[in-house]
Amino acid sequence: MSKTNANILVIDDDEDILQSMRLFLALHFDRITVDKNPGMIPNLIQRTNYDVVILDMNFTAGISSGNEGIYWMNKILEHDPAAIVILMTAYGDIDLAVRAIREGATDFIQKPWNEEKLLATVHTAVKLRRSKVEILNLRNKQKHLSENIDREFRLITGSSPAMKHVMDTINKVATTDANVLLLGENGTGKEIMAREIHKRSLRADEVFISVDMGALPETLFESEMFGYIKGAFTDAHQDRPGRFEIASGGTLFLDEIANLSLTLQSKLLSVLQNRTISRIGSTQYIPIDIRLISATNKNLDRLIRTDEFREDLLYRINTIQIEIPPLRDRKEDIPALANHFLDLYSRKYGKKDLLFTPSVMKEMENYSWPGNIRELRHNIEKAVILTESKSIKPEVIFKKYSDEKTFNSASFNLEENERRLIINALALNKGNMARTARKLGVSRKTLYNKMKKFNL
Repeated sequence: MSKTNANILVIDDDEDILQSMRLFLALHFDRITVDKNPGMIPNLIQRTNYDVVILDMNFTAGISSGNEGIYWMNKILEHDPAAIVILMTAYGDIDLAVRAIREGATDFIQKPWNEEKLLATVHTAVKLRRSKVEILNLRNKQKHLSENIDREFRLITGSSPAMKHVMDTINKVATTDANVLLLGENGTGKEIMAREIHKRSLRADEVFISVDMGALPETLFESEMFGYIKGAFTDAHQDRPGRFEIASGGTLFLDEIANLSLTLQSKLLSVLQNRTISRIGSTQYIPIDIRLISATNKNLDRLIRTDEFREDLLYRINTIQIEIPPLRDRKEDIPALANHFLDLYSRKYGKKDLLFTPSVMKEMENYSWPGNIRELRHNIEKAVILTESKSIKPEVIFKKYSDEKTFNSASFNLEENERRLIINALALNKGNMARTARKLGVSRKTLYNKMKKFNL
């Protein structure tokens, strides 16, 4: 019989209990450590990562309150908040069991135990530990990624009245847990605003998870958002948490939410109402605690009238609705944004002391920027790459390219030229995603994926 690869720690002051537990569990798990003295717990958990700790609740003769076990359990959880602790006692008090679980225990075993039940409990606990560790690792990776994105694409508000109104609303709503719906044209910076709300919220130290609904195939929605367990379908080789589970405790940002089909809207609504998810293939419901921010460039009221968007879902996602103004309505902010992008790409491409000429800044302020901030950013990046002098002139910012000049003839690197082609197509189509995708001969989802790949 193969053993489960797991490290189990058992703490009990009864030597017979310890030996019985060690002999039985050793048949099913790789490593079993036992100890009579709860005072050894700090030393043991600092030296070794245990998948499960099985802990007696009473160590002093004549005491059956369970306070000792709960005390040591709290010490374990202080060291490792993701620790899995199973408490056991000879006193079958249901109130004590409820209290122990409320205090942080994963489960409760009554002595004398049923071996079949004990084995099932420990196996479940090991799986839960691995799921917690995986989620923690994914959250840490996502936090690192979010920090890098925040550094590169930090919020530049400028001084326009339109943006002052937006920021006043954000300041009022950020510290609440209210669901927020961000509206605005493509390229206005809705995700940056979502990240700013998160950074100003009480969840700022937790993870920010961004999901582009426009780039998520309908067939993958449930597995990506809810996760799955091993064996749920052909390629499910191991348990995997979904975005809701990973985001629990933090903020979940659903971009392009209007792209969801009515079927998926119904599934999303159910999760938001019940605040629980179930992984594909599992019957277990997992509670989630998220702050939801959604975004779209579409008119949801019109979609509701044409039966393309659920009215009850709209009520769920827009406790507070914020409209991000297009760049043409906040031209006072163009100098601050332009200088930010100039500094960003000057450092990225190793070109120091670049400046805009007075004429180029005037032309940028007079231009309508139909592609909004995204178009401004792409044009400035392009200008930094192509400018050979210290001054960036209007003809470089607004230069149009023929297909022959789309490629870097000095390089045959496919990815480099593909990235350049996308940048120029976006500039040529003024940041309009639909027109750019058609020009490139790809779907809008493919374009989104390519832009994410090249960090555009």
